[in-house]
Amino acid sequence: MRITFLNPFVSNRGGTRVMATYARHLSEQGHDVTVMSQPARPEPLRKKLKALLRGHGWNSKVKQPTPLLDFLGDRHIVLDSIRPITAGDVPDADVVIATWWETAEWAAALPPEKGRGYYLIQDYEVFPYLPAERVIATYDLPLQKMAVSSYIIDKINETHGTKDIALLPNAVDTGLFHAPPRTRNARLTVGFLFSRAPRKNTQLALDALAAARRKQPDIKVVILCGSPPRPEDNLPDWADIRIDPPQQALADVYADCDLWLLTSIEEGFGLPLLEAMACRTPVLTTTAGAARDLVDGTNGVIAATDTKAFTAEILRFAQMSEDVWQGYSQAATDTAQRHQWPDATKRLLAYLEKPA
Repeated sequence: MRITFLNPFVSNRGGTRVMATYARHLSEQGHDVTVMSQPARPEPLRKKLKALLRGHGWNSKVKQPTPLLDFLGDRHIVLDSIRPITAGDVPDADVVIATWWETAEWAAALPPEKGRGYYLIQDYEVFPYLPAERVIATYDLPLQKMAVSSYIIDKINETHGTKDIALLPNAVDTGLFHAPPRTRNARLTVGFLFSRAPRKNTQLALDALAAARRKQPDIKVVILCGSPPRPEDNLPDWADIRIDPPQQALADVYADCDLWLLTSIEEGFGLPLLEAMACRTPVLTTTAGAARDLVDGTNGVIAATDTKAFTAEILRFAQMSEDVWQGYSQAATDTAQRHQWPDATKRLLAYLEKPA
């Protein structure tokens, strides 16, 4: 098949990682894959000014194109400016896949020879900083829709009444994320990914871990940070902070832990859930993202989004016997093994080959 992905802009964010992984697997199977991207967007002026006022200096760096799509060579076409992708930019194809609300608008406007239109919905993108009416309107565009979690499908159905959205869950690279069987650490070690985004709700993780440590002070905490923490982040001095490890080292971070937390209020999927489980680490999560699709009580726990519930579960894992924890650990890795990218790519192809 001739397949074109419309990418909003070059980046290393999770949505781009998912699209790049599909593009790689499809290319390896002999399909003719092209990715269209806008160039990386500069930091907004208000963000630069805020950083300057906080004493972090003026960031004049230009974001570099993502290496995730280097394997495509000249089949990753980056526009010369930030503008909508139009018919003149896109090669003729059998299928065109939008991967973000803006690209869905562009895909719907393309003529038939550019390919049958699909919309891979990777989050419920009605964010405060986006034009909500335009985002919502994309859910009714004449594109065949696929969402990465039932959370997104339910949110769109309940809020906007849009039906006929297929489920296409993400997967995990078990060649990159894996770990041998191991015993639980002598001190329960709990990890999570820090974010300043309010929807990620990482203050819940900090509060629950502080409360758990007041009752069991030997609990060890690992915080994964994408960039160096700032003073205003108030990260505790009792935490082991890992800053932006290379992709190949992420598995070691997950495997160092006995429990991984995801505390999001809203989440499209939550790739760390599968990445941690692939490294034999059970998870403690809210209902956001793919939690209900992945976590069944044997490989981790879904808890209420409050400090008391998370604290109680952390303490339960701290007091858990080795045999019981081993059961959780094995179930976690079994779950990851059932969610690998070759299988996800087969599901995608089944949707793309299905008659309209």
